[in-house]
Amino acid sequence: MSNEIEIGRGKRGRRAYSFDDVAVVPSRRTRDPQDVSVGWQIDAYYVDIPVLAAPMDSVMSPATAILLGKLGGIGVLDLEGLWTRYEDPEPLFEEIATLEGAEVTRRMQEIYSQPIVPELITQRLHEIRAAGVTVAGKLSPQSTQQHWRTVVEAGVDLFVIRGTTVSAEHVSSTAEPLNLKRFIYELDVPVVVGGAGTYTAALHLMRTGAAGVLVGFGGGAAHTTRTSLGIHTPMATAVADVAAARRDYLDESGGRYVHVIADGGVGRSGDLVKAVACGADAVMLGSSLARAQEAPGRGWHWGSEAHHPQLPRGERVRVGTVGSLEQILHGPSDTPDGTVNLIGALRRAMATTGYSDLKEFQRVEVVVSPYTPNNNR
Repeated sequence: MSNEIEIGRGKRGRRAYSFDDVAVVPSRRTRDPQDVSVGWQIDAYYVDIPVLAAPMDSVMSPATAILLGKLGGIGVLDLEGLWTRYEDPEPLFEEIATLEGAEVTRRMQEIYSQPIVPELITQRLHEIRAAGVTVAGKLSPQSTQQHWRTVVEAGVDLFVIRGTTVSAEHVSSTAEPLNLKRFIYELDVPVVVGGAGTYTAALHLMRTGAAGVLVGFGGGAAHTTRTSLGIHTPMATAVADVAAARRDYLDESGGRYVHVIADGGVGRSGDLVKAVACGADAVMLGSSLARAQEAPGRGWHWGSEAHHPQLPRGERVRVGTVGSLEQILHGPSDTPDGTVNLIGALRRAMATTGYSDLKEFQRVEVVVSPYTPNNNR
């Protein structure tokens, strides 16, 4: 049965759903939340909680990447951010937090025009490694060919190639594109790549040898891709589509499992729950962690799209501060809005629906329950 809708006589579109549009349904069994496992494993690395921090300057510094690692997740440092452009970026974080009105984007473009310093990439990654946590760093596809060797030689454990969208078949008439299949094959480090928003795009990325695929396209709190480019993939449908690609690639490859990581639209604990329910193995959190007291953004949140030199597709947004990073992840919470104790909420949802681990919980029943402002509880 098709779920296509006629937009006009010359165009049809498939109905897609965001996390707000779906809900998880309890089953016949319940469990004690303490008996639920929320751990997962990517390549050789076992991770206590299904959380990677988004490689965004407002979220991750070397210090917060270390702290997140000690709290059970993986912090991914943006290797094209302020920490690899400036020896001491703290004054610039202070300035960005005080910018007002029309000056925000222009001034951020100026700040981020400073060249990346390879020695600082090495220095920041060594700092994280010295703390004994998993070392993860991100480059965009455009910068990977220039800086990948520095990243690998610095001892990264997990290499993240992240862009607004990343395809396995980029075509360019002006430069040789990054050959992901050859690059990943020759690299002795697991690679997570994305974003992807469709079954076909994700399947092609899986065939490159990636250990994980980031799912999302323009759906984050600090993105304006939907309004500036008209492109958007509602996350519940996107995650479910990419999970289907994972299943089919598992058969096609003879048993190779590629992790699906929801990257975008996961602002509160209920979104995390629904991301896993739709098929995600883990989530990449941005705005959720930008609300931490330790976050470099000082209550503000932005990504690399906010300071693109030609076409900004993001903005600096106010997210506020709700507690420490530990409280946001593990509680205790003193607010009912889903911004604090994300992992506690995931455990409770899994226990309430009777599932003992994340892989089981991916099979939970989900219903379409369109969101309305007066019926959101």
